[in-house]
Amino acid sequence: MKWIVVPIMLICVPCLFVVAQDDAGVQSKIIALEKAWNQAYKLGDKNAISAILDDAIVIVNDDGSLQSKNEFLGSVKPSQSQEQQVFPESLRVHVAGNVALATGVFRTKGVEKGKPFETKDRFIDTWVNRGGAWVCVSAAATPVLH
Repeated sequence: MKWIVVPIMLICVPCLFVVAQDDAGVQSKIIALEKAWNQAYKLGDKNAISAILDDAIVIVNDDGSLQSKNEFLGSVKPSQSQEQQVFPESLRVHVAGNVALATGVFRTKGVEKGKPFETKDRFIDTWVNRGGAWVCVSAAATPVLH
């Protein structure tokens, strides 16, 4: 019996390492896509954002309203010199096969109607691998009040 366990262990342990490597690669890819989305949003690059979002994405805004992809893209405008989208904080990615969940906090600073503002939101984005390309199929945000 002992002789059977050793070969099985020699086969299974490397397989676990390959899965961990794949997850790390997916995590890096999703983090890069999250950063690209923020940068494209700041620049008002609708084409770049469109390539990242699934056509049927469901977006839940921090006020509870829903937006489709077209509605979201319609709201995207290049930022003014006084406005900046701050890099996401504490970004984490959990991978489960063809699905990845990105969670974190992002801050937005800017000036609206002459008044400075700053928001802090916790987000969760759901990414799906479709034909080798990762696309965001759902995004939700909620305000962080403390």
